[in-house]
Amino acid sequence: MKDIFVPGDILIPKDADMTLWSVIACDQFTSSPEYWDGLDARIGKAPSTLRLMLPEAYLETRDSAQETVKINRTMEEYLEQGVFETVADSFVYVERDMTVGEKRRGILGLLDLDAYDYRHDSKTPVRCTEGTVESRLPPRVKVRKDAALELPHVVVFTDDPAWTMFKGLEAGDVLYDFDLMDGGGHIIGRRVTGEAARGVMDALLALSEPEYLEKKYALGGLEPVIIAMGDGNHSLATAKLCWETIKPTLTEAERANSPARYALVELVNIHDKSIEFEPIHRVIFETEVSGFFSEAEAFFAAKAGDGAGEHKITLLCGQERREAILKGRTIGEAIALAQEFCVDYVNLKGGKLDYIHDDDTAIEMSSQPGCCGLLLPSPGKDELFSSIIRSGAFPAKSFSIGPARDKRYYLECRKIK
Repeated sequence: MKDIFVPGDILIPKDADMTLWSVIACDQFTSSPEYWDGLDARIGKAPSTLRLMLPEAYLETRDSAQETVKINRTMEEYLEQGVFETVADSFVYVERDMTVGEKRRGILGLLDLDAYDYRHDSKTPVRCTEGTVESRLPPRVKVRKDAALELPHVVVFTDDPAWTMFKGLEAGDVLYDFDLMDGGGHIIGRRVTGEAARGVMDALLALSEPEYLEKKYALGGLEPVIIAMGDGNHSLATAKLCWETIKPTLTEAERANSPARYALVELVNIHDKSIEFEPIHRVIFETEVSGFFSEAEAFFAAKAGDGAGEHKITLLCGQERREAILKGRTIGEAIALAQEFCVDYVNLKGGKLDYIHDDDTAIEMSSQPGCCGLLLPSPGKDELFSSIIRSGAFPAKSFSIGPARDKRYYLECRKIK
């Protein structure tokens, strides 16, 4: 398999206050514009990634077209003013202290968009973990298509139980070493180039060998997943759409070297101790609860498959709880079927479906009059890739990955024009 994750020319600030430079992803604090107002005042005129993106908290109150023009102009100004230095032909090995009490290790590099497809039925080596909401892509495309830079909060996973891709990376030269703002933890970036970079790519190629994959996943003719999305899928899907628009206008030689063919992402091992999958439960409010248990039990009994394994779904209503065991389905199919049952139940009995992260909160809400709920399982680290291979992307709101403060901060940039 060709190299799908490669080093590139990565931009980092020369002399900026790095704590002010690096801000959390734009899709955080969406209901708290006051957070972003305070951040704007704190940063003032200092160079910052805040000036290179639009927080989603402002989408309803600011003119996105005007903001996009301003962002693109700032990107050009930063390039012209020499704000950046170029770390040429390199990966960046990133270590970050997380709020969960663990250190996350990642490798920042360029992902080949020709190896990625965000559709549910994708067979490409790089795939979504959860479904993509395509209506969210056009506004993002408008921002990216004329931008001079990309700055990623995309995190992708590899399944590397022996940590072969990460060996020896601690020896690289330190590029940055600072505290992220607002409790984001400490972060260190080290340059990975030359033989060390080749070692990263060789290790990924070894993880992609057909014999290894067959033994690991029992593929039986199915196409494997080499890299799976962790966070920022809509940003990566936007990059893909922009590339597919540009690609027909280029020659084969131009396609091979176009900066638009790649997206800057952080690759993280799914076996990293900092990665915690948390289930997202379902609660139905203001509904008819009589017959809930019998209908749910009958539904899941009828949906048993012929695969291996089984998954427990806890049914909640009032002070009572029961367990439905769904046999022969992947974890992704189990969550999809739970979603199907809830939607069908609301259509039949009325009510409102909501998505609840915390076990105790879901249990308490389901105990209220006119309410019922399902506690869903979360994927084990050894299940995620296998489930995507067998049954495609998980449905939206299947699980969450860690606290909001552990979201990737914008830091490194790359030229895309």
